Amino acid sequence: MKKKIFYWSPCINPVGTIKSTINSAISLKKFNNNYDVTIINVCGEWDNYQKTLNDNSINLINLNFKYFNFLPKRGFLGSRLSYMIIFILSFFPLLLLLKKKQPNKIILHLITSLPLTLLNLFQFKTDFILRISGYPKLNIVRKIFWKISSKKIKFITCPTLDLKKDLNNLSIFNSQNLYFLPDAIIKIENLKKNKRISADLQLPKDKRIIMTAGRLTKQKNYSYLIKEFSNFLKINNEFILIILGEGEEKNKLNKLIEDQNLKEKIFLLGFKKNVFDYMKKSEIFILSSLWEEVGFVIVEAAMCNLYVISSDCPNGPREFLNNGKNGILFRNNHDKDLFDSLKRYCTYDEKKIFTDKVILKKNANKYSIFKHYLTFNKLLQM
Repeated sequence: MKKKIFYWSPCINPVGTIKSTINSAISLKKFNNNYDVTIINVCGEWDNYQKTLNDNSINLINLNFKYFNFLPKRGFLGSRLSYMIIFILSFFPLLLLLKKKQPNKIILHLITSLPLTLLNLFQFKTDFILRISGYPKLNIVRKIFWKISSKKIKFITCPTLDLKKDLNNLSIFNSQNLYFLPDAIIKIENLKKNKRISADLQLPKDKRIIMTAGRLTKQKNYSYLIKEFSNFLKINNEFILIILGEGEEKNKLNKLIEDQNLKEKIFLLGFKKNVFDYMKKSEIFILSSLWEEVGFVIVEAAMCNLYVISSDCPNGPREFLNNGKNGILFRNNHDKDLFDSLKRYCTYDEKKIFTDKVILKKNANKYSIFKHYLTFNKLLQM
C-alpha cells in the first residue's frame, strides 16, 4: 500500500515556499512509486498550479470554500489578518480531513500554528513533520507553544546547517529531532531552456547585465540596491541592472529610478515565469534581502553560472557563499558596502571569478530535487 503524504502550505503570495513545496512533492513522485502525494488547497491558493500538479500526478484536495481572492495580501497587517482568517475557517475542516484521510505524514510549511494547535488538542495517527525556514520570532507565549508542540512533532527539517545550529541553541527543540534537508530548488530540465531574450527586451547590447529577482517588498530592500548601483554607475558605466518581480513597492521603486534619471540604466521588468532565460544573459546576481533563507534565486543563479553578490542576512547566504570566500557578502543598509562589493568584483581576474563560480555551482547541486529526495526519503522511513 502506498504511503499517503500530505503537504500543508497555504501561501497568500507567490513566495519561494510554493516552489519548495511543489518541487518536494515532485521529487517524491518522480523517484518513488510508493508515495501518494497530496497538497491541501486551503482556500484556493493552489488553483493556479493545478496543471503542474496534474502533470506530475500530485493530488490537490480542497479543504474549504475558495476565498483566496478576497484575502488581504499586502503589508504586515494584511498578511497577519489573512493568516488569522485561514486559522479560523480551516480549524474544523482540517481536523475532519486528517481524521478521515489519515495520511501517514503531513509536512507543514507556513501558518503552522493551526496544525500544531490541532496536534496539541487531539490524537492523530498521522506523523507531523515541520519545516522551519527561518529563525522564529519568539516571545514567552510562543516559547511555551513551541516547547509543547516539539514533543509531539515527528521531526523538524531546516534548509541550512546554520539554521539547524541556531534552533538547537534555543533549547526548545529536541536536537535529535532536527535534520538538515536542503530545499528542492533545481530542476535540470528548466536549466536547458534558453530563449534569446535580449532583442525582445530591447536592452542595450553593449552593456553588461546585473540582475536580481524577487517580490518588490521591503524585505528585498531594492531601494538600497538602486541607490548603491546609482553610485557605482558614477565610476563604472558598463553595467545595467534588471529587476524581475511584482509587489507593493513597485511605484516607490519606479519613482526612485525616475528621480535619479536611471530609466535607461535600471529596468523593472515585472514577474517572469522562467528567470533562467534572464540569468543566462546576465553576469552578476545580487541578493539584497534584509532576511532570507539560502535564497532560491542565488542557487539558481549559481547553476546558471552567474557571479553571486549577497547581503549577509541571517540563515542562508553566508553558508552558501562559504563565508564570503566564494562570491561576495556585504552588510545591508551600510553606506557604500554594496558599492564597494561591486568595485571589488571589477578588480577580480578571470581565474578568481571562474573558481568562485565552479565552487558555487557545486554548492548549488546540493539543492537539486534528486538530492532533496535522497535525504527526505530516508527521513520519511523513520
